[in-house]
Amino acid sequence: MATISKEDSMLLVGPDEENSRLDRVLMRRLGEGRRTLILRLIRKGNVRLNRRRARPETRVHAGDQIFLPLSLRSPEEPRPIRTDAPSWVEHIEVLHEDDVLLAVNKPAGIVVHGGSGHQLGLIEAMREHRGLPELRLAHRLDRDTSGVLLMAKDLSALRLLAASFRERSMHKTYVALVAGHMYPHAGRMRSRLKKGAVRGGERMVVDHVEGKEAVTDFQVIYEASWRGWPFSLLALLPHSGRTHQLRVQLQREGHAILGDRKYADRSDLRQYRSLGGRGMMLHAWRLRLWHPLRCEPLEIRACLPEAWKAWLKGALLD
Repeated sequence: MATISKEDSMLLVGPDEENSRLDRVLMRRLGEGRRTLILRLIRKGNVRLNRRRARPETRVHAGDQIFLPLSLRSPEEPRPIRTDAPSWVEHIEVLHEDDVLLAVNKPAGIVVHGGSGHQLGLIEAMREHRGLPELRLAHRLDRDTSGVLLMAKDLSALRLLAASFRERSMHKTYVALVAGHMYPHAGRMRSRLKKGAVRGGERMVVDHVEGKEAVTDFQVIYEASWRGWPFSLLALLPHSGRTHQLRVQLQREGHAILGDRKYADRSDLRQYRSLGGRGMMLHAWRLRLWHPLRCEPLEIRACLPEAWKAWLKGALLD
């Protein structure tokens, strides 16, 4: 682990951080809740790597020196667990656990980590509840997305998982309920996405010049209508991990995810709510990977939320 000097102005990179990204090192040491601040200070040149400016994605090596500005010199104090935290943490479904991995079925409506207006996230609550101070997120899910969330119990496992994501040897399958009937029933969505400031706040937008490539395969599983309003159940296999990738691409195809308050059309939102719909219908159903230590395949699945089952039952019985 990287250590901070007595003067709290310089962070020395340890061997276990070899070839890690600069921003990841700082978030692990100073707190994931400070992600926005860390990225902003690196980009402004206020954080120096070996006394030189660097980018967030710059790889660091053992013995490197990271010089910190005053606003980052004191590691973030641990966020206290709220008194009501155990009431929901204890009901988090564990899908897989071994010596180095922990996977849970994340409920919709819970952020994965604190910060940006949220005092407590799932990762902080799980660290406290399980007594695992080194527990780290291997990937992220949006607040309103449910399903498989994978965590690593130590830094070495986390780095191996991160390599799997980079090399695309880890495969995610999502399911989503969307407005309308898609045609063709299977295919591939390609777009280039970047962050943009639009009405209602920042969100991802399509930019064919500066955007980063996003690729997703889709398959229609089921089509139906409720009171004349068509909807579809899809399987989605992203080949990249852009922010809001699935949500933006489906909206661009004219089939926004049901309950998506950021990207869906208002008319679809009203219709969905009039039929008893609550929350966004996007679920991380399955994760396939090679176990980082055992070198054997591992498949983790999360059952559909009860709210989905109730809504679909209503549609089928209508």
